[in-house]
Amino acid sequence: MELNTHQRPWFALQVRTQHEKSVARFLGGSGYEWFLPAYNCRKRWSDRVKEVEAPLFPGYLFCRFNPANRLPILQAPGVIQIVGYSRKPIPVEASEIQAIQMLVDSGVSKQPWPFLHEGDKVQIESGPLRGITGILTDFKGKHRLIVSVTLLQRAVAVEIDSALVSRVREAGVQRAYVQPRPMPVGI
Repeated sequence: MELNTHQRPWFALQVRTQHEKSVARFLGGSGYEWFLPAYNCRKRWSDRVKEVEAPLFPGYLFCRFNPANRLPILQAPGVIQIVGYSRKPIPVEASEIQAIQMLVDSGVSKQPWPFLHEGDKVQIESGPLRGITGILTDFKGKHRLIVSVTLLQRAVAVEIDSALVSRVREAGVQRAYVQPRPMPVGI
């Protein structure tokens, strides 16, 4: 039984740098559903500064397709590979795509952010981003919520009022503590 387009999982496509939009246009023209999250940033040229739209995940975009029929995707101009393990495409978590889509649609200021392995997982309790789960950090005295795409090891940051979040407790997950080794003392 064939899944319709909206039931298919999202996959991350690695594409040639600065070709994200042209790959998205090609895939859209071929009937594929794609998602290219973007943000506004300021670019400096020798004679001026201009605000431009740039990809939140440079070199990547997301596409829905049947993984059993991935050859047309791989043959699309500008596509390098489908992100996965051992040549097997791995779908992006639907909740992560939904969170990124909500961030993009909300209109709040956002920017690319380094992927984090540590930190408290929190969920926004109210406001336009209600229900989004991410990692709370403090940067230059302001709180930011980091929403990650684990498969890509990339993340997006959005400024948030920390009073609007509550900590998410993950059942059965324990954090390991590594005892630091004593440093040898020189004689």
